[in-house]
Amino acid sequence: MHSQALFVASLVGLAASATTNTNLQTSFPTPSSTTNLAAVKTIAAGQSFDGGMMQWDRNPSTCNDQAEGGDADAVFLLQAGATLSNAIIGPNNGEGVHCLGTCTLNNVWWTDVCEDAATFKQSSGTSYVNGGGARKASDKVLQHNGGGTVAVKNFFAQDVGKVYRSCGNCGTQYARKSTFDNIKADGADVVAGINGNLGDTTTIKNSCLLDSAACWLYKGVTSGEPSKTASVPDGQVCATSAVKTSGC
Repeated sequence: MHSQALFVASLVGLAASATTNTNLQTSFPTPSSTTNLAAVKTIAAGQSFDGGMMQWDRNPSTCNDQAEGGDADAVFLLQAGATLSNAIIGPNNGEGVHCLGTCTLNNVWWTDVCEDAATFKQSSGTSYVNGGGARKASDKVLQHNGGGTVAVKNFFAQDVGKVYRSCGNCGTQYARKSTFDNIKADGADVVAGINGNLGDTTTIKNSCLLDSAACWLYKGVTSGEPSKTASVPDGQVCATSAVKTSGC
């Protein structure tokens, strides 16, 4: 019986994973229903949560325009090694998803970004954003405050400021890495804002950038405001390949 139960459980797990579409999609999904949370929902270290393609949001709203929020203002708080899949994040939250360590976001969508869509705080290692998308972000979508790498694949961004930003003025700074593979940005100010003076690197490949810059380079600081140093790829700190800017 025990072996049979494990077999059934494995089939259920396979069925669930089969419904997670991490391909590039350029139409925002319609939620199956809406769940409003009074407090942030935590996904424990190493655990996975499937949002069932429901819209997840906060009530009362924690969105305060561009005022910087914290973990308590997010919808989901992922501990180290956690995975969030098949979730639509609504407009009534300030911080979307916070990852305290490395995390994986599969087919996660943000319908109307307030301050940030997702914030990555790991000190090292790689976090993954597979599929999904975000729209209506006046500033940042993916905020990288920790170290390590954020790897983005098959992601769609529409009418946003920065798809990704390596923190420009965190008290503790890192040499951060970011990668973008087969993304589509439509009306983004820029895909990646990175700190060239701190050892950041980014690569953007096999992607479609419509009315969207590839990268902006900054002089990162630990206090005060960072200053922009360049607005085009330099081939080293920011490298691009097979990037189209029309007809895609």
